[in-house]
Amino acid sequence: MKQAKYYLAAITAFIIWGFFSLVLKPLHDYPSLDILFYRVFLCVTLMVGINLLFRRKILKTAAANFKGMSSSEKRKAVILTLGGALLLSANWFFFIYVMNHVSVKAASFAYLVCPILTTVFAYFILQEKLNKLQWAAVGLSIFSCVLLCFNHFMDIFYSLIVAATYALYLVSQKKNTSIDKFLLLSLQLLVTGIILLPFYPFYSGTLPTEPKFYFYIALIVMFFTIIPLFLNLYALKQINSSTVGIMLYLNPLINFMLAIFYYKEDITSFQIIAYSLIFFSILIFNAGVLLKRKPLHITVIKNSI
Repeated sequence: MKQAKYYLAAITAFIIWGFFSLVLKPLHDYPSLDILFYRVFLCVTLMVGINLLFRRKILKTAAANFKGMSSSEKRKAVILTLGGALLLSANWFFFIYVMNHVSVKAASFAYLVCPILTTVFAYFILQEKLNKLQWAAVGLSIFSCVLLCFNHFMDIFYSLIVAATYALYLVSQKKNTSIDKFLLLSLQLLVTGIILLPFYPFYSGTLPTEPKFYFYIALIVMFFTIIPLFLNLYALKQINSSTVGIMLYLNPLINFMLAIFYYKEDITSFQIIAYSLIFFSILIFNAGVLLKRKPLHITVIKNSI
């Protein structure tokens, strides 16, 4: 199947993010903003270095392609690239804020709301078509989220802010097809770094001195930022953003399994039922692919920005 590698890219990205806690937990003594600062700054340094040292031909080709674009195409590429960077920055910032000042539950719940918002945004903004079985899967996901937020309705508001920024990022980057994906991610992270830089002197803690901090930050940058984000953008080349969004459920499912079997956290019957329904919603949404039926229809979007 031609689309298999793109599905594999999306699945791999979210499986990787599902194990994020394994490298984040060892840094629990450090301020969350410090982790964010060093994560972004190291990402930018590494990706700019890779582009300048090993991808000069691609940079020249990208520059030539950009010069050859019409004014409307250039405007579209710039808006989508900068807009994606702003959405990514906002997502990371709001996630840290909600985690530190609202609740961990609200931050975690955002990963469950995001696939639903991605599907809705893709339907209205990109006009992506879903069949009845896929809408049933979305409905099942919504019901699962209602179970998980039972008696915690205020968390929904904060979760929506975090979820909406990443959902809009996925949807917007579906239309950003004119730039090499690795270069695109490099540019977006560079803009994110520039946005965060003025805040660093005022909100950062003391300079970390333990080698452990930099070791785990390096792991986070390489294996939990650059690789999965690139795989996300790569998957969006050929499959619907709503499909990529629904696969995001793999992240909280793995988190839930780690919480049970690795961190030995207490769980409720509501959580077991809800996460089981989420797992089935993923299977239902992608039933056509799993059963090797006709590939999901991808609506061709005209250049309109």
